[in-house]
Amino acid sequence: MKRIIETPDAPAAVGAYSQATTDGNVVYTAGQIPLTPDGETLSEEDVSTQTRQCLENVKAILEEEGLTMQDVLKTTVLLADIDDFAEMNDAYGEYFTDNPPARSAFAVADLPKGVAVEIEAVAAQRD
Repeated sequence: MKRIIETPDAPAAVGAYSQATTDGNVVYTAGQIPLTPDGETLSEEDVSTQTRQCLENVKAILEEEGLTMQDVLKTTVLLADIDDFAEMNDAYGEYFTDNPPARSAFAVADLPKGVAVEIEAVAAQRD
């Protein structure tokens, strides 16, 4: 059965979605933008800083379930400008130094709140 995951250590969901859901086997996070848990948007910061905030949000959600970034199976990265890929990739690599997950990365026309990057993750629950 589906269960909702919530943590105050990541931005609250502000629409008809949850921070994450699980079926007990797999955790699916919502796309995380560079928004602090207090609701501050980091849209004026560089892509590296924005990427780190997205991944800190993912990390906080996973930690609510007792998981780590090493439990991530797959991520999807959305970029407002594909020319930011290298900068995003460098910051992203700080979170996945060993056995990185599968990843897709796309340039999109626009992202919420004028941010440069959004990242979602799929992670395996531990036995």
